Amino acid sequence: MSWRLTGSIAFAAIILTGSALIAPAAHLLELPNKIAMGPNDYFVVQRIYSGWWRVGLLLPAALVANVALAVAARRDSTALLLAMFAAALIALNLAIFFVCTEPANAATGNWTTRPANWLDLRRQWEYSHASNAGIMFVAFCATTAASLRRKATARAAASQSKATGWR
Repeated sequence: MSWRLTGSIAFAAIILTGSALIAPAAHLLELPNKIAMGPNDYFVVQRIYSGWWRVGLLLPAALVANVALAVAARRDSTALLLAMFAAALIALNLAIFFVCTEPANAATGNWTTRPANWLDLRRQWEYSHASNAGIMFVAFCATTAASLRRKATARAAASQSKATGWR
C-alpha cells in the first residue's frame, strides 16, 4: 500500500475519530450544570439536541476508518493493535448508545414527554454520554498514536532502503 494512500487513511481516521469526540465531550462539559436542573428547565434545554442524530453518523465512519487504518498498518503490530483498539472503543461507544442512551430517548419521546421515571432516565442519558466522552477520547488517542507510529515506521523503512540501496 502506498505511503500516500496510507497517509490519507490515517488522516481520515484521525479527523473522523476526533470529530466523533466533539458531541460526547460537549455532553460531558454540560453535565455539571444540567444534572441538577428541575424538570421544566431540563426538558427545555434538551430541545437543543434536535437533529444531533446526524453527528452520530460520524461514529460508524470513524469505526470504518480505524479498521482501514488497521489494515494499512498490518505490517506494524503496534500500529495495528492501536488502530484495532480504537475501533473496538468506537464499537463500545455505539453499544453504550444503543443500550443506555437510545432507550432513554425512546422512553421520553426524545425528551418531549416526561414519564414518572424521568430522573432515572436523565441520569442514564447523561452518564452514558459522559462515559462515551472518555471512551472516545481514548479512541482518539489510540488512532493518533497508530497514525504517528505508522508514519515513523514508514520513514524508518524508507531510510533503511536508501541506506542499503534497495528501493
